[in-house]
Amino acid sequence: MPAESYADSVYEAELSVGMATARIMRLHLDKPTNRIFRRDTHYWLDLCLTPRPEKARGCYSDRWGPHRFERLGEIFLVPPGEALHLRSDRGGNQASIICEIDALAIDRWLDGGIEWTDQRLAAGLDITHPYMRSCLFRLAQEVSRPGPGSEVLVEMITGQLAIEVARYCQAIAEGPITGGLASWRLRLIDERLQQLGVAPSLEELAVLCALSPRQLTRGFRASRGCSIGDHIAQMRIDLAKRMLGSEENIKAIAFSLGFASPSSFAFAFRRATGATPSQFRQRQLHQLR
Repeated sequence: MPAESYADSVYEAELSVGMATARIMRLHLDKPTNRIFRRDTHYWLDLCLTPRPEKARGCYSDRWGPHRFERLGEIFLVPPGEALHLRSDRGGNQASIICEIDALAIDRWLDGGIEWTDQRLAAGLDITHPYMRSCLFRLAQEVSRPGPGSEVLVEMITGQLAIEVARYCQAIAEGPITGGLASWRLRLIDERLQQLGVAPSLEELAVLCALSPRQLTRGFRASRGCSIGDHIAQMRIDLAKRMLGSEENIKAIAFSLGFASPSSFAFAFRRATGATPSQFRQRQLHQLR
């Protein structure tokens, strides 16, 4: 089908089924991002197939202070009716798989709806959820290369996504009284995980946050809806993806990320993404053409 063009983006392929639409979107940004994004009747799920622009971040300016911007992860979710202020420090090219799901398709699994608390909004900007990730990657494959039964398959995948999103949102604590971490602690963790070298241990992060390992583990799950171990692993993979977008040697990248050898880096990267570092680099170059 023909591409749908916008000021800084192109929807090059899409499939619409039932209460959802999946699209491959390419962004061509010649300057840093600074715009307001909103969908009134749909949930917006975005999985970045290539690294996001430098320091991509978001702020729910109607809810938060104007200076509170949280990091955008590999996957982010925007609930219907919420205005998200998007920023980045640089422009660049990016490819994403987008899934817009009608609010009714998700809210039906939420037992009368859900309150979009501060913690839930923040957790939706950096989702490290293996089932959502695998569903979105499968959607990207089906939308870019549709075949017999594609519409039926996409409807099944988006149906699973609707359930996974509802479960993820319910898993996020409703407020600090239930044990979630303060935003400054979450920010300290993410800043530490952006540093090169060996990934920090649970004990190191607990000391950084002035908590016991058990408090950190329970509080992090309440805040982000996933284990801190899964988050550490995904942040390292996100950092690797960004570095693979440069011309740096893959062996050098492996050692700078703290891996004992290029083969151990390749094993971990392939287990997380389904591709070796060299395959990912080639695919990224193809997607950005």
